Amino acid sequence: MTVPYKRILIAGLSALLLISTAASGDASTATSDGRQDFAWETGSWRSTVRVLAEPLSASADTWLQFAGTSTVRPLLDGRANVVEFEVSGPDGRIDALNMRLYEPQAQRWSLTFVNIRDGLLTPAVYGGFRNGVGEFSGDDQLGGRPIKVRFLISRPSPDEARFEQAFSADGGMTWETNWLAVDRRIRR
Repeated sequence: MTVPYKRILIAGLSALLLISTAASGDASTATSDGRQDFAWETGSWRSTVRVLAEPLSASADTWLQFAGTSTVRPLLDGRANVVEFEVSGPDGRIDALNMRLYEPQAQRWSLTFVNIRDGLLTPAVYGGFRNGVGEFSGDDQLGGRPIKVRFLISRPSPDEARFEQAFSADGGMTWETNWLAVDRRIRR
């Protein structure tokens, strides 16, 4: 009786290919679920910021300018991180933290801003990255009235990031941008 070596070799190689494909599929699932969405941002950045002086008001044309640094540190294997943000300009200073936490059950991130001046947490915005752009939204208040908040993160290049915040007073039908920050990498 002759052993069909070619058939055994082909079957063995096919099994190996299936095992290898399944293993790489599992690995990509573990990293593509969003847990590492902010891994690219770890390190120190030079920040330039424009802030609308009076958002959602009739005088929505005065922008304040700031410059400084932001430092991003990963926590818990990248499933959380903290951004230390320190900028200043002719109109004052902003010292803040941004705490980010990955929620695996919902496969989304929460971003919570902390203004060190008043020691208060803002309501979180929730979302994630799709096609390289992060979009996060939530509810807040401005001057005692309810508003919607949208926060966008994009990366024009590996060493540059853009952060844009907008408010809506009409339930998200129209948006007014009130925060524009451009970060350029200093070091990883």
